[in-house]
Amino acid sequence: MRFLCDKAPIECSIEHVIVAGWTGRNRDAVDHHIEELAQLGISAPSHIPLYYKVSGSLLTQQNHIQVLGASSSGEVEPLLIRQQDHWYLGLGSDHTDRALEAFSVAASKQACAKPVASELWRLDTLKDHLDDIILRCHITENKDTVLYQTGSLAQILPLHQLMLESQLPTHAAMLCGTLGAIGSVRPALEYQMELEDPVLNKTIRLAYSVSELPMIT
Repeated sequence: MRFLCDKAPIECSIEHVIVAGWTGRNRDAVDHHIEELAQLGISAPSHIPLYYKVSGSLLTQQNHIQVLGASSSGEVEPLLIRQQDHWYLGLGSDHTDRALEAFSVAASKQACAKPVASELWRLDTLKDHLDDIILRCHITENKDTVLYQTGSLAQILPLHQLMLESQLPTHAAMLCGTLGAIGSVRPALEYQMELEDPVLNKTIRLAYSVSELPMIT
């Protein structure tokens, strides 16, 4: 995949993709997210955190994805990419089929494309203020733009901990977990996401739309 990093294009060979789940630093917040998903019939995880391996072909920089049915939703997440000994931070969406998640979380993670932004930051330039970086997600709902998720990386387990625990190999990418939804976990057809660094005054943005394919039996 091609990205921009410090305004220069770089090519990233991504052979492995991991989706990390249940990565909240505050256990109460994790339990809140578990309760959100329980309302959708999704069982609690067997272990916290969990690391799901998915197909590398799911990552996309397209601004439109297609999903089966009306039960999927996106989640704003930090994206870690490892290329040899170089580490980068980006922005992605763990778009997930919630109906399938009630039967198998692993299968649901494999069911939808994962949109990612086309810009990356070098991780070593952020190490002194990672917790200050802000995640934000808006959705379009009834033709209005609604704040759906917001918070900082301080609410997610330290990225270096996730890197070590997941044993992230070279030429790999990992979506690192999300924040609780404002209101409830629910589908939308348009997403606008941001990764904001208030210290270095820069922002990565990701916007994509969703179309629903009919469920034919």
